[in-house]
Amino acid sequence: MKKHYSICNENAYIQINFLDYKKLRGFKFTPKNRIKYNGVKVNKLIVVKPYFTNNILKKKIKKKLDMYLKYVVEILDNDDDDSGVLELALNDLERYRRTVLNKYQLYLEKKYVNLLLKKIELLQHELKTKLMYINYYNDYEESKGKSR
Repeated sequence: MKKHYSICNENAYIQINFLDYKKLRGFKFTPKNRIKYNGVKVNKLIVVKPYFTNNILKKKIKKKLDMYLKYVVEILDNDDDDSGVLELALNDLERYRRTVLNKYQLYLEKKYVNLLLKKIELLQHELKTKLMYINYYNDYEESKGKSR
C-alpha cells in the first residue's frame, strides 16, 4: 500500500513568513522522492524540531548499522584469505564512525552516541581479529616451507 501526502490550504487567510535558510539551524537532508505523484517535489528538507531530528537520525542510523552488521557477518563467514576486503570494510566503518562524531553528535543524546560508537568499535574489533588471524596464518604458511 503506497501512501501519498498532499498539502492543502482551506483557509482564506494566508500568512507568508520569509525565513533565512542559511541561518536556520537544523538537520539538513534530501528526501529520495521514490513515489511518483502530482504534487510538491521536495528537494531539500531542514528539520528544526529536536524530537523529529532525533527520530529521523535514529532510524537512519539503525538501517546503516544493520547493513554494516550483515556485511561484517558475511565477511567473517567467508573462508577466503583476502585481507583487502577486510581492510576496505575497516576503512568504511572508520569513515562511518567519523560521520557519527562530526555530523550526528550535534543532534543526538550523548548516551546514544556513546552506545553507537561502542557498537561500531565492536564490529571493528571483529574485523581486526579476523585480519590478524589471516596475517598470522599466511606468515605461518610461508615459514613452514622446507629448510636446508
